[in-house]
Amino acid sequence: MKLRDFLLGVATGLAAAYVIKEASEKIYPNKPANSVLSDIKNLFKQEGPIDGSWIFMEPEVFKKENIEIPVYKGGISRVHNGETQSFEFAADAKTGSIIDLVRV
Repeated sequence: MKLRDFLLGVATGLAAAYVIKEASEKIYPNKPANSVLSDIKNLFKQEGPIDGSWIFMEPEVFKKENIEIPVYKGGISRVHNGETQSFEFAADAKTGSIIDLVRV
């Protein structure tokens, strides 16, 4: 195999990956951050009233093992049995699904 053929193959592969990435971002855009927060608040409201909530409007990359997922990070607090409970979450930017939830 000639070096020129190999480099042509690599360049073609990189170009195809770029085109697919750009096309998939247009087909499957991120869910609006306010909508994600609203969905999460509705889940928490099933167990009691919400005291406060917040969300970063720009997605961040969440890394775990070999997986990288664009997520919205935010938090929510509620009163449960007279005690204030605070949580931080990471929600998938594409679907709004909770990826990580930590009680603070």
